[in-house]
Amino acid sequence: MAGSGKAHLRPTDDRVLVVEDLTVEFRISRDKIVKAVSGVSLDLVRGETLAIVGESGCGKSTLGKAVLQIPKPTSGSVNFLGKELTELKGDTLRDMRPAMQMIFQDPISSLDPRLTVSETLAEPLRVWNKGTETEIQAKIDDLLVNVNLDPSVVRDRRSYEFSGGQCQRISIARALALEPTMIICDEPVSALDVSVQAQILNLLQDMKDRYGLTLIFISHDLAVVKAVSTRVMVMYLGKVCEVADPDSVYQRTRHHYTKALVGSVPIPDPTRKPTGNLIQGEPPSPMNPPSGCRFRTRCAAASEQCAAEEPQLREVAPGHFVACHHPIEV
Repeated sequence: MAGSGKAHLRPTDDRVLVVEDLTVEFRISRDKIVKAVSGVSLDLVRGETLAIVGESGCGKSTLGKAVLQIPKPTSGSVNFLGKELTELKGDTLRDMRPAMQMIFQDPISSLDPRLTVSETLAEPLRVWNKGTETEIQAKIDDLLVNVNLDPSVVRDRRSYEFSGGQCQRISIARALALEPTMIICDEPVSALDVSVQAQILNLLQDMKDRYGLTLIFISHDLAVVKAVSTRVMVMYLGKVCEVADPDSVYQRTRHHYTKALVGSVPIPDPTRKPTGNLIQGEPPSPMNPPSGCRFRTRCAAASEQCAAEEPQLREVAPGHFVACHHPIEV
């Protein structure tokens, strides 16, 4: 059940990102506030891929953008490479930008249609004075080759001349141009055909290994998440439900919401009967979330305690954390 807590944060010196009690709220009128992210904590160890999953509207993308300070969070701490981003402003914050990049959900609209591919990739290199013009052009060719695009074919073309998969390859090349430490991938394959999704996922994994990247992978597709992640964080209505490695999330699910998500993944077997674990009802409004556990209004195991007390993340198995008063026994 959706809750708070920091029990899942790891005491290691190899963390590149530590987020504590992050809250993002949007005021839409004098008396209406959207509580998009409410007290979320997470950490990211160098070289790992943290997947953030949950249904649409749970705050995944807002969380990812708030980590990059676009927009700045309402409250909370974001420590990246030893620096507190929420306290930085102006040029000091700008100097941190090359180390943290983002790949957006819509590959076509995230590229400027007025710029050619070479201009798109050259722009960050020129802004940050990364080499001479000859070195920049060589870098562009190298980036395009690394994302499996032929520089001689694509250099002088614009984004609207490409398919969604090709545009996402260009977006990945742009994100890699400044050699970042961390990339936040905001549902990078959800807008693509299934046949193209696997190619982009394999490309991201290759780029992660080649450039030594650390990734946050935001998705609502658990099948995709299992293939790419080393750790999974499940969110519901702005709160964290469960944190574990992918195998534990799938095979030893402890949270009722996660169990329903896993049960909703289609299985290509017509003889297999539905599990019956589907979630009933609609998600509550983020402007007026339920008291206590935010998932209690749709949970079959909810009790009076769930309405009165917000569950805290606690360790139920080594490396497996759940925010629930009545976790599933395995």
